[in-house]
Amino acid sequence: MKVKELRELSLPELKEKLRELRQEIFNLRFQRTIHRLENPMKIRNLRRDIARVLTVIREKELNLKKGVS
Repeated sequence: MKVKELRELSLPELKEKLRELRQEIFNLRFQRTIHRLENPMKIRNLRRDIARVLTVIREKELNLKKGVS
């Protein structure tokens, strides 16, 4: 997922995307535990996507606070 795409989303959409990514990483970790995970690099990529989403959420929150003050 590209940062540019994430910055185009609204704050509620970003939070929903974060929820979906966390659910997906939970499922992949479960699959890894039972040795059914086909692509172990997918967990790493999801962790990075989660970090990107959290970064964009934080940027948007700071911009909202900055605009109010």
